Amino acid sequence: MTHARRAFGRTGFEASRLGFGAMELIPFRGPSAIRDADRLLNAVLDAGINFIDTAPDYGPSEELIGATIAHRRDEYFLASKCGCLVGRDPVLKDGRLEHDFSRANVRAGVEQSLRRLRTDHLDLVQIHSSPSRATIEAAGTVDEMQKLRDEGKVRFLGMSSVLPDLEDHIAMGVFDAFQIPYSALQPEHESVLARAAESGAATIVRGGVARGAPAPDQGDGGTHDFWRRFVVEKRDVWERAKLDELLGDMTRMEFMLRFVLAHPALDTTIVGTKNPDHLAANVRFAEKGPLPEALRDESRRRVREVIG
Repeated sequence: MTHARRAFGRTGFEASRLGFGAMELIPFRGPSAIRDADRLLNAVLDAGINFIDTAPDYGPSEELIGATIAHRRDEYFLASKCGCLVGRDPVLKDGRLEHDFSRANVRAGVEQSLRRLRTDHLDLVQIHSSPSRATIEAAGTVDEMQKLRDEGKVRFLGMSSVLPDLEDHIAMGVFDAFQIPYSALQPEHESVLARAAESGAATIVRGGVARGAPAPDQGDGGTHDFWRRFVVEKRDVWERAKLDELLGDMTRMEFMLRFVLAHPALDTTIVGTKNPDHLAANVRFAEKGPLPEALRDESRRRVREVIG
């Protein structure tokens, strides 16, 4: 199957418009973990998806990728994160995991990721959790990332970012890619996505289907109270905006995914699933192309009325 692709910023890579978010591999544990991950990840590649996003914070995700598709390494662009703790489990506070952006921890994290992923390089290493410009400059985070790039251990530098720090991150002029949350129900970063793209950087959208918030059969968003509150809040926005009236013959998930794909500054959107059938459905939705402009505009108008 051929999946639509687009230039990934200034990197020279062409990314599938639909990427895979390997956060969903967190529950894959026990005797069946490798078998289940093997089935899912090979289906991802077989569907023509060539962008995979993971992180050391995502439980066994990196190890499972390494154990199942390392032999197909030339078929995918591999993005991971840095700043995740090495050597001990992080503490969760207000929905954010503890991070360490020091040069030593950044290097230790990247080298750990290379071992786990069974590869000699990361295509993209992204600073996790949107630390401020002042924080990463004081820690020498980018300096260490550039050194790792010079050594050939990473190819491009990225930032997983949110407002208000995203504006500062763009202004630094050092990042080749930005990963930014955006969806029909979470429109706060809609305009800054364009500014990120105008800088020449690649744009990666996360949360494009709002962790399945519109669709009750997608669960409650995870085990943490932070994500449960997020899902409840976004479902409320969906209902109050009466977006079901716009669906026609689409499912809620199709509507959400195609809404994001309609953003003109989007290079790829990462969507995670642990179910091969859901993966196949997402691919079918993406192949239908972006949501028609009139529908997208009406959705934006209704959501603006609800959230202000």
